Amino acid sequence: MKLKRSRIAAVVAIGAALVGTSLLQAPAQAKQEAAQAPAAALATTFEDNFDGPAGQAPDSSKWRYDIGGSGWGNDERQYYTNSTRNSAKDGNGNLVITARQESGGFQCHYGTCQYTSARLLTAQTFTQTYGRWEARIKIPGTQGVWPAFWMLGSQGGGWPNNGEIDIMENIGREPNTVHGTIHGPGYSGAEGIGAAYNSPNGQPFRNDFHTYRVDWAPDAITWFVDGVQYQRRTPADLGGDQWVFNHPFFMIMNVAVGGYWPGYPDGSTQMPQTMTIDYVRVSTLDGGSTNGQIKGLAGKCLDVAGANSADGTPVQLYDCNGTAAQSWSRPGDGTIRALGKCLDVANAGTADGTRVQIVSCNGNTAQQWSYGNNDIVNRGKCLDVIGNTSANSTPTGIWTCNGQANQKWTIT
Repeated sequence: MKLKRSRIAAVVAIGAALVGTSLLQAPAQAKQEAAQAPAAALATTFEDNFDGPAGQAPDSSKWRYDIGGSGWGNDERQYYTNSTRNSAKDGNGNLVITARQESGGFQCHYGTCQYTSARLLTAQTFTQTYGRWEARIKIPGTQGVWPAFWMLGSQGGGWPNNGEIDIMENIGREPNTVHGTIHGPGYSGAEGIGAAYNSPNGQPFRNDFHTYRVDWAPDAITWFVDGVQYQRRTPADLGGDQWVFNHPFFMIMNVAVGGYWPGYPDGSTQMPQTMTIDYVRVSTLDGGSTNGQIKGLAGKCLDVAGANSADGTPVQLYDCNGTAAQSWSRPGDGTIRALGKCLDVANAGTADGTRVQIVSCNGNTAQQWSYGNNDIVNRGKCLDVIGNTSANSTPTGIWTCNGQANQKWTIT
C-alpha cells in the first residue's frame, strides 16, 4: 500500500552518542488482513512493568533519552527532556509520558519552545533480531498530539537502510485509528508500506488501555491490536525492494506535539496529554528446542573442536558422530548452547570472517542468535562455513548472508 502522508524524525540518542535519522509514515486507510496462525512466544528477553514509587524516573539500565527541540525533521513543536515532569512512574505500575504546554526554559528550532515531552529508547541497552514486541498503552488524544511505539534498526548504514518498524502510531484528529508501517530503502517516507486499524467498538483508543504488538520473523512482520491481527507484510510486498529486517532493532516510545502529518495544536487542543504504559515486553517467537544436532554443508554437523569446553574453543564442521560436542540446545533466550557454553562471535566482532567459538554465557549480543529460513543469524550476519568447504575441521565464522549452501543449517 503506497502512503499519502510522510513524517520525518531524526533519532538522536544523546546519552549514548548515537545519531541516526528516522522518517515515520502512517498509512491512509485501514486494511483488515486474513489472520495467520500466531507464533508461540515463550521466552521473555526484555520486560519492564514500571514498578516503583510515583515520580521515579524510568530504569536507566533499560531506557535512555532523546533530548532536544530540533523539530525532528517534521517541524514538531516539543522539546524532549529527561525530566520526570515528562516521563515518570505513577506508583501504580505504569510509566507516564507527559506532553506539557510550557517552554521549560528551552529554545526550539522556531524560537522559545511551546511544549515539552519525552522520547525514550533502548538503543544502548537492548536490541534484538526477530521476536514478539508488545506494549500495553493508554494513548493520549487531542488535536496535534502524536504518540508512537516503534522500532529502528541498529545496523545497516543509516536510515532508511537500517529499517524501521512502527508498531503503533496515532494522531489526535483520528481518535479511532492506529497505524502500523515499515520503512526501508525504496519504501520510506511517502512510500512507506503499512495499514491502519479502526477501533472495533467505535470508541477512541485514548479511552482505555490496548495492547499493541508485532510478531517479527525472518520473512514476515505481523501487527496486532488486543490480539487481533490486522496486517502482515513479507518481502513479496516490497515490489522488488530490499527487505532490511534481518538485524537487531531497538525500541522507541514518545509523544510528539505538532508536525506535518498530525497538524498543530489549535483552540480545541487540551493540555497536558499523557501516554500511560503498563508494560513493555519482548519475547522470542519459538520456545527453543531440546538438545539436538545442527547440520550444515554436506550434511555435516556443527561441532565443538576436540569436545573441549574451554572458553574460546573453535566451532567447526565435522562428520556427525552423536557426541556431546555436537549436541546443541536453544533454551529460548536467543542463545545456542553446547557443553554448557554459548555459541559466541569472537571478541563480539561483526566483520566478515570473524570466527565463532564457545564461551561462558554472558548475555551479550555476540551470543544472540535467530533461526529462520535455515539461516542462523547474529547481528545481521549469517553463521558460515569458512571457504565453503565441507572438509572435517573447517572452521565457522560469521559472514554477510548470501543464501549459499555453506550458510544453510538444519536444527534437529
